[in-house]
Amino acid sequence: MSMTAFVFPGQGSQRVGMGRALVERHPGFLASHYRVADEILGMPLSELCWEGPAEELRAMPVTQPAVFLTSVVALEVLRAYGVEPDAVAGHSLGEFAAMVAAGVLDWTVGLRLVRLRGELMESVNRSVPGSMGAVIGLTLAEVEELCARAAAATGEVVEIANRNDHRQIVVSGHRGAVARLLELAEVAGARRALTLEVGGAAHCSLLSGIEMEFGRALEALPLRDPVIPVFSAVTAAPVRTAREAADCLRRQFTGRVLWADTAEALAKEGVDRFVEVGPGKTLSTLCGRLCPGADTFRTSDGDHLDRVLAAFAAPDRQKAGSA
Repeated sequence: MSMTAFVFPGQGSQRVGMGRALVERHPGFLASHYRVADEILGMPLSELCWEGPAEELRAMPVTQPAVFLTSVVALEVLRAYGVEPDAVAGHSLGEFAAMVAAGVLDWTVGLRLVRLRGELMESVNRSVPGSMGAVIGLTLAEVEELCARAAAATGEVVEIANRNDHRQIVVSGHRGAVARLLELAEVAGARRALTLEVGGAAHCSLLSGIEMEFGRALEALPLRDPVIPVFSAVTAAPVRTAREAADCLRRQFTGRVLWADTAEALAKEGVDRFVEVGPGKTLSTLCGRLCPGADTFRTSDGDHLDRVLAAFAAPDRQKAGSA
């Protein structure tokens, strides 16, 4: 039997205009989600999502709730049409939306958490400016060795942050060390080596100081055990309890994103259809490469949403989803 995983994108997938098509087709979400989010956060998040400016949308305390909210609304649209996943996973920030889908978090609780997460990460970047870079075409072992060389040459931190697929590795750390790593990667024959537009470092030891503070915030919240399988990209394994969920969300600050391992773990469980729920197409593209033969879908605009509904929704639900 075919199994479906909803996968939720992270920071870097943001773009001006994201989510607008969903709300235009389902205007009820303007009041039920976007206006509620604006009030909770005390900022015009909906306006920033749809009109920008792009520079302000890239700020971590804005980007993170913006991507999260867009993903949650896309999730609710799919559910309104009767499209439900057998399992869920998220890439970094996307893991918070995956926890909402699995029943671990209420979406308003998740919204407050990702705003705090963005604020904490931005505070680190203000005091210790960092960046992230992608290396395409080298193996994990090769990038590990280059990280050691760049760190030795600069006296700064640069570490593996994400293993997105077998030859797409993301690094994170001090700006100078990341820049040096990218130079070394080009000399070593990387197909591409580029700086990512994410606003600072993530998933590295520079963030160790805020991990405990975020953990205390998690401990104060009413988390629940998952009601459907949710795979954490921190462990590439299913989360069984609310306590495990909180631990994985906390460990994101310094832990690697094991996306390649997570997608392959889902495939081993029988998942052969991946739906990227939220802005962008990064995860659907990666899952297609990592899991040959799997069908991939995305929800980033109206046309792609229609393809999902045509493939998944039961005929008697095609007129649903007016919320």
